[in-house]
Amino acid sequence: EVQLVESGGGLVQPGGSLRLSCVASGFTFSDSYMSWVRQAPGAELEWIARINRNGLTNVAASVRDRFTISRDNAKNTVYLQLNSLKDEDTAMYYCSKGMSGMGDRGAGTMVTVSS
Repeated sequence: EVQLVESGGGLVQPGGSLRLSCVASGFTFSDSYMSWVRQAPGAELEWIARINRNGLTNVAASVRDRFTISRDNAKNTVYLQLNSLKDEDTAMYYCSKGMSGMGDRGAGTMVTVSS
């Protein structure tokens, strides 16, 4: 059974940073693409970033200069570093198994950007 547990969200002021983590189990993490997606209040799910098993990344153009995805296969963990946060980054952030972000997801971690 695929299990994904996100953490690291919280309340942060505009311009601040957060590092989100997602611990995976129930599948061969080191062989898997992993993605991050987010859903803002009242909005649709938005794909943010993906990373392949070798660390090759793709990041959405809208956040490419501020967000970084990485992974540690030894820890079965994928990360999302969020820098220079803006109000519009407020959302529930989910990690997902696979390239599209539409696969199995965890319960999410909430990021609130507010002064």
